Amino acid sequence: MRRDQRGNAAVEVVVLVPALMALVGLVVAGARVWSARATVDEAAHRAARTATVISDARTSAALGREAGLRNLADLSCRPSAVVVDATALSRPPGSPGEVTATASCTVALADLLLPGLPGRITITADAVSVADRYRGR
Repeated sequence: MRRDQRGNAAVEVVVLVPALMALVGLVVAGARVWSARATVDEAAHRAARTATVISDARTSAALGREAGLRNLADLSCRPSAVVVDATALSRPPGSPGEVTATASCTVALADLLLPGLPGRITITADAVSVADRYRGR
């Protein structure tokens, strides 16, 4: 006894296509967030490391911030910010010092059109670089 099978393929497509589109959207969102996390982490480390190679605290903070922002320029995230604290470099030679950097970036997810996803997510990373204790400051 054979039943009429016409229309079954259309029903299967209507059920499967949204599920597959949601799966693809989740993969794209995950890749976008993963890539942004790696780039923001790299920007924070680059900013801290760049700031430790300059002797002047004010100049090193500005150059570190610039290096971090340059690293974030490749990432399509707005707004992005890099904050460098290089006050430890103004201490006298022989005293320990650390430069800290914080990088943050807001990644847009609203264009993926998936229900339940936030419109954007902010990613933040911190890094610390130790300044050479015996170099001239």
